[in-house]
Amino acid sequence: MVTARLIPIPAFTDNYIWMVHKNGHAVVVDPGQSAPVEKALEDLDLVLDAILLTHHHGDHVGGVAALKRRTQARVYGPATENLPVCDHPLREGDTVQLPAVALELSVLDVPGHTAGHIAYFGRLDTGKPVVFCGDTLFAAGCGRLFEGTAAQMAESLGKLSALPAATLVCCAHEYTLANLRWALEVEPGNGKLRQRWEDATRLRSEGKPTLPSTIETELETNPFLRAGRPAVAQAAAGHAGRALQDPVDVFACLREWKNNFK
Repeated sequence: MVTARLIPIPAFTDNYIWMVHKNGHAVVVDPGQSAPVEKALEDLDLVLDAILLTHHHGDHVGGVAALKRRTQARVYGPATENLPVCDHPLREGDTVQLPAVALELSVLDVPGHTAGHIAYFGRLDTGKPVVFCGDTLFAAGCGRLFEGTAAQMAESLGKLSALPAATLVCCAHEYTLANLRWALEVEPGNGKLRQRWEDATRLRSEGKPTLPSTIETELETNPFLRAGRPAVAQAAAGHAGRALQDPVDVFACLREWKNNFK
């Protein structure tokens, strides 16, 4: 039996456009550029059935109109954001049926990076859980707070961290090494984090993606998902030079720390 393939298509300097394809049909997530997708469709002899959008930023939606004109693919995206094309506006609780690639996805509202950001969670036909989380959760990081609050982003990350541990985390940027370098400043004694740094460094030296990650790996090594851990809270308080009141306060401090980390 042919099983679906999950592949990251590089775009711009550090974006990934995620593609799931099976039996000549494909779905893509956040195509900020059309050309890399068009090349993949041609190289693999695929028909594009659907485009999934997580939020409105140009590096995620810039290729949508051209792909829509060329392929007539159905476009799904967040109901409350201004998108160049959207045939099916979505909110938390909605589902997306993509039978050609054997995928059914549940929609999660994950505001913070943008006000209406959504994520898509489902299972590949192998049974492997997968989440397409855009710029909400990164490998060892999370998105900047452009339109939302620290409390919103902490709640959104809480939703994602509650997904099954084996869930493949398909985020939209190759930020892993920069995030891990900062994470090691927060938790220098975390052995799993140091091992992840070594593994990711090797992958990038070989020109390979560090993604997808997994929810389990993020829970073990991502400071933003570990704001309730004493070592992380203590490091954040030390950086802030003040007592921090709760995990949201810790998260806000971590986000500010990462914003200014060089």
